[in-house]
Amino acid sequence: MSQIEGVTAKAATDVEAPVVFETRRARDGKQLGIMRLNAPRSLNALSLAMIERIEAQLDAWELDSSIAMVWLEGAGERALCAGGDIVALYQAMTTAPASEGADPLEALDDFFATRYFTAEYRLDHRLHTFPKPLLVWGGGIVMGGGMGLFAGGCERVVTESSRLAMPEVSIGLYPDVGASWLLNRLPRGIGEYLGATGAQLNARDALDLGLATRLIPDEQREALKQALCEGEFGRHPSRHLSQVLSEFERRELAPPGQVLPLFDHLQQLVAGREVQKACQRIIDDPQARSDCNAWLSANRERLLAGCPSSPHLVFRMLGRHRHSSLAEAFRDELTLSVRCCMGTELAEGVRALLIDKDKQPQWAYASIAQVSEEYIDGFFAPLWEEDEHPLMDL
Repeated sequence: MSQIEGVTAKAATDVEAPVVFETRRARDGKQLGIMRLNAPRSLNALSLAMIERIEAQLDAWELDSSIAMVWLEGAGERALCAGGDIVALYQAMTTAPASEGADPLEALDDFFATRYFTAEYRLDHRLHTFPKPLLVWGGGIVMGGGMGLFAGGCERVVTESSRLAMPEVSIGLYPDVGASWLLNRLPRGIGEYLGATGAQLNARDALDLGLATRLIPDEQREALKQALCEGEFGRHPSRHLSQVLSEFERRELAPPGQVLPLFDHLQQLVAGREVQKACQRIIDDPQARSDCNAWLSANRERLLAGCPSSPHLVFRMLGRHRHSSLAEAFRDELTLSVRCCMGTELAEGVRALLIDKDKQPQWAYASIAQVSEEYIDGFFAPLWEEDEHPLMDL
């Protein structure tokens, strides 16, 4: 077995596992640890089983001195991860005992949404704070929960095929997985626009906004792994990683940017950060109502078809976490996400989009302007005492 072929037996035999792990030995004996989401038919939608296995493997690899760095990717060519397992969430929201009127607050810790989001946000935070170099390969679709994984990498690689988005407005949720912190790190107003419209970003946009660090061609994925292992990680694996990535980087292959040419325009649309006024400007935007800009038009249509309460949650969360830590944002997101699963909008959005696929959700409010402040306030009612919060240890 050659150095580059040094794949663990687990990776070779456990091909049906939700996540496949393997290691590849470098020239100096150090190893590259690879984690592969293994559900290509669902575009690697992030299940609870995946989350638990990745968390456990990270624990093991952190303690293993032979592991120099970690690589996270999705199986297949179509996606890193298209989002969280919202079908499982829907089933938990609509099956007994929840469908029979039981109060989830009476068994909050056993509520599937609590267990799922607690595990997901804990993993996302772990990726952000993992002490060894972490590269996340963001080829293809990187959306929703996939963005939570992608954002945690110290090296976040996009390709010509990358499509990034937080499209939760379409299902009655809001950008979570740390986006309440992440979107606040973008230039003023851009986070609000992206969150409210679910706008899709290409590789150039991701690089321009600092969401990605490198562009490497799709076809170079395996060659990059091989090059990393043909060298030596040594005492400074981050330096070796950076040097090899520089040799493979091809930013000139990025498609034309969509955000940077419209930078001032987008900031003007959300000026003042008042949700109703900003959304109305997006809807009334002459550039979006004509055929002159397909990207703006698609964003407008997504906002119009989306859940009217979601933009309120987006703007509220970004306002609450403009100066928060990542851990504080995750704790607040857990409360809000579980509250969303106790309400009607998320279940209705998933039903219309993925279950019945009639694309006609019946939202509780007919328009963004009709959503009351009291209704939004209800989503932020605490579920735990501060010292009992499931993510208090982050």
